[in-house]
Amino acid sequence: MRSLDQKLKAAFIISAVSLSLIGLIFVHSAGSYWGQIHYADSSPFIVKQGIYMVISIFVALMLMKGKWTSNESFWTAFYYITIILLVAVMIPGIGAVRNGSQSWIALGPFSIQPAEFVKVALIGKLASSVKNSSGKSPFRLSHFVLILLPAGLIMLQPDLGSTVIMIVAAFVILFLAGYPLSFFAILGMTGIGAFVVLIISAPYRIDRIKSYIDPWNDPLGKGFQGIQSLFAIAPGGLFGHGYGNSRQKYLYLPEPQNDFIFSIIAEETGFIGATFILLLFAVLLLSAFGIAIRTHDYKAFLITAGMASMIIFQTFLNVGVVSGLLPVTGVTLPFISYGGSSLLTTWMAVGTILHFAFYKKT
Repeated sequence: MRSLDQKLKAAFIISAVSLSLIGLIFVHSAGSYWGQIHYADSSPFIVKQGIYMVISIFVALMLMKGKWTSNESFWTAFYYITIILLVAVMIPGIGAVRNGSQSWIALGPFSIQPAEFVKVALIGKLASSVKNSSGKSPFRLSHFVLILLPAGLIMLQPDLGSTVIMIVAAFVILFLAGYPLSFFAILGMTGIGAFVVLIISAPYRIDRIKSYIDPWNDPLGKGFQGIQSLFAIAPGGLFGHGYGNSRQKYLYLPEPQNDFIFSIIAEETGFIGATFILLLFAVLLLSAFGIAIRTHDYKAFLITAGMASMIIFQTFLNVGVVSGLLPVTGVTLPFISYGGSSLLTTWMAVGTILHFAFYKKT
């Protein structure tokens, strides 16, 4: 039994560290030309990403070893701090607009994206507030207030991708907590209706759906990113063009070190390299849920499963977008895409999972 615990923890740690190191390597490759053009330096992205990685792992270690990680009061405070930051983002002069979304708070040369942090905060707060009801219905109106408050604030930015990831992770927690399937069926139909309204209410979302259906209808406009992503993936073949030899990073694929970095990886390492990345994510998922099942604590199980669901669903969305299976939306690839908020959030989830893996009796 102890041997299995050790194997699960080792597999989880190795896959997480490996994905981050791969991300660091390919942030440099994907962003080298972009850095030369915009900063006259091929290395600004890897330097910043290296700093983000050190900070992220340090925070993960604090969460792993800290007793407060098990306390509901910690998650409550963290949740309300992120809510305050989401409100601050909407204040002119504090929130910064990028790519049409007012989602960042600028801090000198760096910036933070509160929508990333609230995903982790909500999982911890929601899972901590769900009580083991011993077969009784766990339904509480407060659970939905916790979910809808940050969801509404994020949609004001607007950021549909982060909202969907957060809600899916929250619903995984509610499902595991014992909410009935009939509830999710009703909620699913309501959600589809709300999703249609959101799309209709925003012309740019309609354009994204149209470009998803037929990107060649506007190849130099709305369909440009999707087409260029496929132009990166398809020629990669089985083994790719070799590290650093991407063609699409030469300003064909906008900001290739960010949301579409998986396209560059597939172009440079081919089917073999892309499959290896996906296998690492699969190992991460299986080991995380293995850890969750063996926590022997109801709250720890819910938090761990919620954190794992957040990472894996975000991975599914990102890979689905870059491969043309899903409409384009601004979602980073966990561990790998360039960006401090995304990397820190992912490692906070890792640190939380490891806390309950190593300290089961806290």
